[in-house]
Amino acid sequence: MNTSGVWGEDIACEHIKNAGFEIIARNYTSRYGEIDIIAKGFGFIVFAEVKQRKSGAMISGIDAVSRSKMQKIYQTALTYLSENPCELQPRFDVISIVGSKNNPGSVCIQWIENAFDCDYFA
Repeated sequence: MNTSGVWGEDIACEHIKNAGFEIIARNYTSRYGEIDIIAKGFGFIVFAEVKQRKSGAMISGIDAVSRSKMQKIYQTALTYLSENPCELQPRFDVISIVGSKNNPGSVCIQWIENAFDCDYFA
């Protein structure tokens, strides 16, 4: 992963922690793909995809998460839950980071909770 992507994920992790969640994994991979952040709190286990964009990007981070990417996240989450059973309600979030680490004061964070759910793939 490039350092810019790590920076975006670091920003997202801080945002999630400040909201009261506990980060339990980063960059979890399975044969299906990768989940950027896995967190828990408030009765949920959250599988979060982080998308970072520069200001003025043609496609937003939110719009960059395709149905195919959602399917990979979903399958990877099932793998994680089979290895780490829990009683929490799964939730799939997308966090968009717009800005640059060279100008941290201008960073915009958009956190879409429950951006998609398991029924989407049924």
